[in-house]
Amino acid sequence: MYSYKKEKLPKNTIQLMVDVPKLDIKKEESEAFSRLQKNLKIEGFRQGKVPKDIAEKHLTKEVIYQELAQKMISRIYQELLTKENLKPIISPKVDLLKAKEGEDWQIKIIVAEKPTISLGDYKKVIKELKEKAQKSNIWVPGKENPPAGGAKKPEEDKNKLLNEVLTALLNESKIEISDLVIEEEISHRLTHLFDEIQKIGLTTENYLKSKSLTMDSLKAQFRKETEDTYKLEFILAEIADKENLKVEQADLDKLFVNIKDEKEKKTATQNSYYYATILRKQKTLDYLISL
Repeated sequence: MYSYKKEKLPKNTIQLMVDVPKLDIKKEESEAFSRLQKNLKIEGFRQGKVPKDIAEKHLTKEVIYQELAQKMISRIYQELLTKENLKPIISPKVDLLKAKEGEDWQIKIIVAEKPTISLGDYKKVIKELKEKAQKSNIWVPGKENPPAGGAKKPEEDKNKLLNEVLTALLNESKIEISDLVIEEEISHRLTHLFDEIQKIGLTTENYLKSKSLTMDSLKAQFRKETEDTYKLEFILAEIADKENLKVEQADLDKLFVNIKDEKEKKTATQNSYYYATILRKQKTLDYLISL
């Protein structure tokens, strides 16, 4: 039976060091071989009826160990989530530290949980922001006239206020996102960017040069943007929970009724959770603006 040690890392990150005895590995290897043997397709034999000696010639150690590791790590991970009551927000980072044949295995699993959030006095901060915005909109003699084309549109004022509110929320709240979450998102963004650069026939070096960036400054930019985005997502969700802001079925029905294409409507209905998340976020933003 495997043993493990749990360690709490900063930013609501958990590290699990798992040791699996070599006898267990031998058993897992045998079970992995049996699973692969059942699915093996070789001319002259029906699937699942390939003799062991012939299957051994077609199944390499690498293939067997890949099957072994995938199934065993997945099972251990699920067991530890239940045992330790962990609630990860993304897939774990898994490293096989030791995996030599005939020896004990050691696996490192890093899990990111929902961050702890302190909202601060966000209502007071937002009310002060709104009062300041209202005062700045009052015309006084000697004040600069509105630009050509007339006064700003109400929508522009609302967007400006919303940006200020979001910035204030970031400054007022205390929240740290797990590095595991940030690093994964940065990796996705870089991969997507490099694919796009390749499509237009540029090298990464030339692209960075054209933007007056280095790889380090690009990663730093992505890190700041990613951290702010995730922080705001969690802050807004926390406010929605605190203020009991909910999305009712009627809200979703109102949204879906405007989709005329039946295929699109069916797809949207099947993804109700996604749309409910967006609507709840919008409700939260409207609530903050109305304070």
